[in-house]
This record gives sequence, structure tokens and C-alpha cells, in this order.
Amino acid sequence: MIQENKTTVTLRYIARWFVGLVFLFSSFTKGVDPLGTAFKVEEYMTAWNFFGISFTGFVPLAPVLSMTLIIAEFLVGVLLLTGSFRKLTAWLLLLMMTFFTCTTLYDAISNKVSDCGCFGDFWKLTNWETFWKNVILDIPTVYIFLTRRWPRRKRLERDILVSLAAIAAMLIFGIYNIKNEPVLDFRAWKVGNKMIDNIEEGLPVINIATYKNTKTGETQTFNMTEWEQYKYILNDSTDTWQMDTIVTKDPYDVKADGFFAQDRDGMDMTFDLIAATHEPVLLCTIHHIDKIDKKGVEAIAEVKKVAEEKGVRFAVLAFVKESETDDDAQEATLLQFLYNNKLMPVDYYFGDEKAIETMLRSNPGFILMRNAVVQGKWHYNNVEKIKNFPFEEIK
Repeated sequence: MIQENKTTVTLRYIARWFVGLVFLFSSFTKGVDPLGTAFKVEEYMTAWNFFGISFTGFVPLAPVLSMTLIIAEFLVGVLLLTGSFRKLTAWLLLLMMTFFTCTTLYDAISNKVSDCGCFGDFWKLTNWETFWKNVILDIPTVYIFLTRRWPRRKRLERDILVSLAAIAAMLIFGIYNIKNEPVLDFRAWKVGNKMIDNIEEGLPVINIATYKNTKTGETQTFNMTEWEQYKYILNDSTDTWQMDTIVTKDPYDVKADGFFAQDRDGMDMTFDLIAATHEPVLLCTIHHIDKIDKKGVEAIAEVKKVAEEKGVRFAVLAFVKESETDDDAQEATLLQFLYNNKLMPVDYYFGDEKAIETMLRSNPGFILMRNAVVQGKWHYNNVEKIKNFPFEEIK
């Protein structure tokens, strides 16, 4: 055990505050979006397999495990900063960091999950960056553990109150962000973001090529339409230049990975829905059609009625579970849902599950688009906010 003196006490304070603040920051960025963390937990459960043991059976527990992890991180952060339950906190911290370090090392080596979600959607780290981040945190963690017996003060009542307050605060915060869209949105579909740079119709796809000089190693990047112009003015003869890479840039690319919207015939309707210039489009998004409850169905009906009254185009963008690989079966499932709940007639389209989950956590959820700009987004619990939204101001 390290002997206590002025220097070691100062180092202990620095270690506690450094790790404590990181834990608070990490738990907050996840607590603002607990469902996003739950989706990440699901991703781990479906991707990992140890010695033939699968974790897919625990997928339904992902939301509970998500909130448990968030609360545990927040609690340890608070306990570190307040100096509460020092021995218990040191043990909890050591166990958590051991688990995180081993998990992220395996993830970095296997690369089965591309991002650990340590800081939610606020800050994306590569698997190796995440692992080395944990290694850095391990250093003060070990020091905190070795000095866990200092000081020897008895503050049981105060420590219990601090712990209960921390648990209650994060639990309330997390539940609020589950029952509503996250209070802070770190995703691509944030209100005010423009999702497609160009909304002018008829723009061509551009191929950007990088050519490498086989003699000098020099590289030059060209629009493929420019290559014919530039190749005659290069210093070397054209036969010394070889294509190294080529990147296709679609002027209508959506700034969200994997997002698309297809109609019943498989036609890409993404631009029509997202970048409509002549009218706003109010989209109802569904990422788990089998998990919509009665209140969610009622919300769709109410919002559809509001759109009709306001003269706003209303459409449904849904994902139908992957087991139904036949397009006709997917359409039949969606149509059955719409007809059974008296939601027809309505325009409907199909999209990617993860892309829709990223768009809105709510299931169903509602997002208003105009000129490729996100004008508003709402949880199905917030229908009254949609009713009071000034649609006429964005026409």
C-alpha cells in the first residue's frame, strides 16, 4: 500500500477528478440517448459469440442493460468527485475499467462492432482509440484503488444520500429521453441540418480520380471530365500516370449513412421525400412495426389528420423485419398494419432499420422536411407539439 503524504494525496485528488469527470461525461452523452445505447448493446449481443455461446437471447434486455450501465457510470463518477464510499467506489471502478479494457481490446482485435458507443453519438472513436483511451484511464484507476483506504472518515448518511440522489437524477433523465426525443441531438438528423447539399434537379454524378506518377510517386486528383484536359499539360508523358483511386460523388447523397427510401416498385424516392421544394413533407418513421403500441397507432392517425388539415404532405417510411426477404411479403406486412389500424390511404415507403433508428428513436416518430432541411422532429408522445407547430411559416 502506498504511504500517505502531501504528494500522494494531491495525486489522488487529480486521479479522482480526472476519472470522475470522464465517467460523468461518458454517462451524460449516453444518458441523453438511452435508446441509442440500447441499440449499441443489441449490436454487441448479435455480433459477439464466445466458444459457440450466443447472446442474442438477451437482446430484449438491451434497454434495461443500457440504463443500468449509464446509471452505474454516472454513480461512480459522482462518488469519485464527492469522495463518497471510497473503498466501494475504488472496487467498482477497478471492476468496471477491467471489463471495459478487456471488452474494447477484444473489439479492437476482432472489429466485429465498429464503434463502442462510449460517448454516444457525440464523439465517435475507432476501436483502437477506445482501447487506448481505457488504458490511459487504467493508470489513475489503479492509483485510486491502491489509495482507497484514505482518508478514514465515517460519513455513511451523507454518502447514502449522495448515491441515491445520483441514481435518481440519471434514472429520471434517462426515462425522460426515452419517453421523448433526446433533449440534445448529436445525430445527423438534428433540427436545422441540411441533409442534401444540392437540391437543384438534373445535376450529374461526378467521378473523382486520383492518378499517381509511376516515376516520381506524385499524385494528382481530377474530376474525370477534366482528365482529358489536364493529361496533355502534365510534365511527364501520359503513360507514366496510372489511376490510383476513384471516388464517385452523387450530388444528391444524403448526409446519413445507409439512408434510402424506396416505393413499392423499388424506385428510389429519397430525393422526392427529403428535398421536396414545393411543399413540406411530414414523415412518419417506423423502425419496428411489430413493437408499435396503441398510443403509437393513435399518434399516427392524429398526425395524419393534422397534416391533411394543414395541407402538408404525409407519408410513412417503414422497415419490415429482415426475415421477410420477399418484397411482396414486406409490403403485405406494412399494408396489413395500415389497413388494420384504419390509416389508409397513405403514401408508404421502405427504408433501412438502422438508418430509421438514427433518424428518430421514437417508434413511431415524426420528422418534417422541406428543401432537404430538418424543420422539426417529434416523439409520438408529443402530438400536441405537432398540432401547435407553425406549418404555414415554412411553406
